[in-house]
Amino acid sequence: MKALESLKEFRASSRWGIGGLAILLVIAGVAFLGTSRNRNSVEAHGALLGNSTGAVIFASPGRVEGASETTQVGAAADGVLKAVYVKEGQFVKRGTLLGEIACDELQASLQTALAEADAARQAKARLMRGAREEERKIASDKTAAARATYEEAKSHLEMQRALYEKQQISRSAYDQAVRDRDVADANLKAATRTEELLAAPPLQEDAARADADVAAAEGRVKTVQERIGKCSIAAPIDGTVLRVYARRGESFSTVIPRPLFSLADTSTRHIKAEIDERDVDKVSVGQKVVIQADALDGKKLTGSVARVSDMMGRKSISTGDPSDKSDRDILEAVIDLDDNSRPLPIGLRVTVQFLSNTPSIFHRAK
Repeated sequence: MKALESLKEFRASSRWGIGGLAILLVIAGVAFLGTSRNRNSVEAHGALLGNSTGAVIFASPGRVEGASETTQVGAAADGVLKAVYVKEGQFVKRGTLLGEIACDELQASLQTALAEADAARQAKARLMRGAREEERKIASDKTAAARATYEEAKSHLEMQRALYEKQQISRSAYDQAVRDRDVADANLKAATRTEELLAAPPLQEDAARADADVAAAEGRVKTVQERIGKCSIAAPIDGTVLRVYARRGESFSTVIPRPLFSLADTSTRHIKAEIDERDVDKVSVGQKVVIQADALDGKKLTGSVARVSDMMGRKSISTGDPSDKSDRDILEAVIDLDDNSRPLPIGLRVTVQFLSNTPSIFHRAK
């Protein structure tokens, strides 16, 4: 009896061991198939997925882009969003005002800076112009009057000298005539210097200081105007507004920037594919491709490789496959579509199948 019970226990434990081993084998098989399904399934069934150009040799994820890459537009100033002037789907030209940050306090600073600049220019103009015409006329009249007084004093001195030599006047009277002539001469020289000063051009150092004052004031105006210009959010390219993230009344900070608008040139479409580093040697310019996507409802698009990047980069397109490795480097390739009449959504995720240059087995068999 004990031997029979031991035999039963052995058989039960054997069944559990075989069952556990079978489960482990199933898990290992699923993991292996999941890891290689994207790559091996394409290579195994390439003849069925190809076209008349050749068989599928590998596949890569890709996204639909416009004629230009999608441009994220933010603001260059901190503040509250004052207005949004565009809507999604609207075509805008380069320089079109998309939105505006409230910068009302800068307007007052601009008016002050403009007033200071105008005052500096007026001061320079007065310096370069010199005295007013009325001042010059007054100075000229004073010079003429001083000259007449001098001539009169000079003539009176000559007459007094003659009388003094004849001893008809005293020495003190003669000395008074000499003093009157000297005073008149000094007044004439002073009036002449004043007239010359009013007519003279400004000193070089005064003109340089006036130029510096004007330049500094105009620089302050330009600085404020540039700050005000940063409050306006303008379109950097001609294109279509894909997304409007901005909302009136929201605050924006350049410390933690975020996109407010998304633009792209949607006149044409192309595909940007990310080629795994293992497949870099299999792609070339002009190579034919087949594009598939869930949104195409089973339809396929064709195209060719327009250009290939010269530098490896990091992966940015997620396929959603948990077995897809995200630590591999990729090479970007731009695909031109043979038929650009279908307006594919920008950012649509697609699968790009790269074809060989030889006819596929499927078509050769046909």
